[in-house]
Amino acid sequence: MKTRCSWANPSNPLYLHYHDHEWGVPCHDEVQLFEMLNLEGAQAGLSWETILNKRENYRLAFDGWDAKKIAAYDDAKVATLLANAGIVRNRLKVAAAITNAKAYLRLCEEKGSLDAYLWAYVDGKPIINDGERIITTELSDRISKDLLKRGFKFVGSTIIYAYMQAIGMVNDHASDCAWRKTKGKK
Repeated sequence: MKTRCSWANPSNPLYLHYHDHEWGVPCHDEVQLFEMLNLEGAQAGLSWETILNKRENYRLAFDGWDAKKIAAYDDAKVATLLANAGIVRNRLKVAAAITNAKAYLRLCEEKGSLDAYLWAYVDGKPIINDGERIITTELSDRISKDLLKRGFKFVGSTIIYAYMQAIGMVNDHASDCAWRKTKGKK
């Protein structure tokens, strides 16, 4: 049996799959980048496992993370989302996803894509750390400040650092984790 990072709950197949195939793996898929930005924000004050277990419900509730559709949500759609037990029913977090969709569309007009915007910060190459527990960095501070200035919500530095790990801009697999050298791929 391969050694994994200590946070990967071995009793949850979704968590193991996430650890083994997503976390720390460079992502350039625009929809997944937008999804993960919003899910990391939804996690604020909760565990990642809670959000991961609701991920499919989020995809359904938020129209497959189609930013154009989300940007057009009205009060009736917000009420439907707030009544959906399959997601975190927090008014501020639901509103943030809508605000983020609008900010995302503006960012894409200016930068071409979220992918181009994000990966320019690291010259297209992931940062490989030594597996120590990091919560924020100067880079996550900088990205957070810029996203906030662009109108994004729930994008504080701690959330952005977790996001950077989730989308593989940073590989923080533990030094003894079998996925460390493979950047998350089996």
